[in-house]
Amino acid sequence: MKFRILREDLLLPLQQVIGVIERRQTLPILLNVLIEVNDGGVELTGTDLEVQLIANTRIEGAESGRFTVPARKLMDICRLLPEGGELAFEVKPERVSLQCGKSRFVLGALPAENYPSFEHGDLEVAFDCEAPLLRRAIEKTAFAMAQQDVRYYLNGLLLEIRQGRIRTVASDGHRLALFEESVEGMPDVARQIILPRKGVLELGRLLAHVEEPAGVRISANNVRVVFGSFSFAAKLVEGRYPDYERVIPKAASRVAVIGRYDLRNALTRVAVLSNEKFKGVSLEIGNGLIRLRAQNPEHEEAEDEVPAEVSGETFSVGFNASYLLDAINAVDSDSVRMSFTDANGSCLIEDLADARHRFIVMPMRL
Repeated sequence: MKFRILREDLLLPLQQVIGVIERRQTLPILLNVLIEVNDGGVELTGTDLEVQLIANTRIEGAESGRFTVPARKLMDICRLLPEGGELAFEVKPERVSLQCGKSRFVLGALPAENYPSFEHGDLEVAFDCEAPLLRRAIEKTAFAMAQQDVRYYLNGLLLEIRQGRIRTVASDGHRLALFEESVEGMPDVARQIILPRKGVLELGRLLAHVEEPAGVRISANNVRVVFGSFSFAAKLVEGRYPDYERVIPKAASRVAVIGRYDLRNALTRVAVLSNEKFKGVSLEIGNGLIRLRAQNPEHEEAEDEVPAEVSGETFSVGFNASYLLDAINAVDSDSVRMSFTDANGSCLIEDLADARHRFIVMPMRL
């Protein structure tokens, strides 16, 4: 099989699928990209058995065929070739040669029929939404996902469909991030699925500059998101997500409204002398200010004050400074509202300009 393709037409889809292909794999074929050529275009597929990425590009007058080659080697070659160059491929059973000008390369190939297939199953729920909405839903929650937690269902992102709304939730047991928004044309069903952590990060990366509508297709064991000439698919995490609504404070007895930048800067300064492992910071809230304190095992101390609009009795509470900073950095408005049910309860952090996302941080003993 022979075909020709412009460097840029191959490099862009290759860059889109490369993120899911690990540098080290127990199965050698998972280091490869599957390339399928027909008269109308070229389809590139990458997978790690958990996530699958497919990108398409146009091509004219090519012979049909399928083959696999090492993905990162092919991308490095394309990246280093001159712009506007045309690549001439010649595919043989165990070797693939490509030539661009006076540059010539020969890559090892593995049989395309051995490339793992990704079973999508019967479609159960389908809807369309704007890609920027999906991107924002991931951006506002993904940072709170757990990493390698024994509670495997926390190592992912909850996507919930209910009453014409889409909701994403992430938690590592110490904090929680929630985003919700109504979507026109949402099916009248209630469904929860858990996307794997790697899939969430890859989808967020791929949606970074997409402005067109995205189609979400959910089956029993996987989810597929299609936008433009690209398709993302991921196997769902099995298990039931915890009842996250129980940790959202319902009635706040103490509320503080504070400048986001002032609080962020004070937290960053005080955290310098906090315990390196636990990052604990004490907040004394009352009398029109928030006083922040931190100390470490070397008996070093830090203290700072930030003005705030406070209602309710004065109280003190401890938090992990990193968790507070992550939530505050996810807020877009100039001020944030921090709500507490009691001195030992969790903190609800809200964006005063956008009620679609909320953040909860659990307290810690200091």
